[in-house]
Amino acid sequence: MEQSVVSISQSAQDYLVKLLEKEEPGCGVRIFVAEPGTPNAETCIAYCREGEQHKGDQPFHYDGFTVWYDERSIPFLENAEVDFREDRMGGQITVRAPNSRVPQVGPDAPIEDRINYVLYSEINPNLAAHGGIVSLVEVVDDTVAVLLFGGGCQGCAAVDITLKQGVESTLLARVPDLTGIKDATDHSITTNAYY
Repeated sequence: MEQSVVSISQSAQDYLVKLLEKEEPGCGVRIFVAEPGTPNAETCIAYCREGEQHKGDQPFHYDGFTVWYDERSIPFLENAEVDFREDRMGGQITVRAPNSRVPQVGPDAPIEDRINYVLYSEINPNLAAHGGIVSLVEVVDDTVAVLLFGGGCQGCAAVDITLKQGVESTLLARVPDLTGIKDATDHSITTNAYY
């Protein structure tokens, strides 16, 4: 028997079957994590009509419906649970995904996930002492991280030292196929700068 990526309780399965009966035949649900590996990560369940599946989505068939799991979200959905609880208002479906924000990512994970993991588990906790934060904007040429500094780091006089000696050296050591870092921050705005 195939194993589902997410544990979906029987009450949640029953609720989803009732919801999907009101939709067109063949409609299922898609589970994915928006902004995976960041503090803004949000686990989402959406209707997935025939043909709306994304390339790489992995299907899992339940009695009465299909769940499509977003391929990139799968590591972030490890140990996730979907449940349904009845209440006075009818009920509510809940999703608990403890690894959506900072999962343990392996060396074969996409480079964006590995960069975000290092940013949010190692670098940002250190920058937070100065009211700062750094986030990944994009990866260019498959090996160069474009970063955006915020909070106390934006406009800080020591940002070049922080970038070169702290952020860049840590990222290059922890993400071996990363070759460089670019700063996309406008440091002329010094309103919240630490120094």
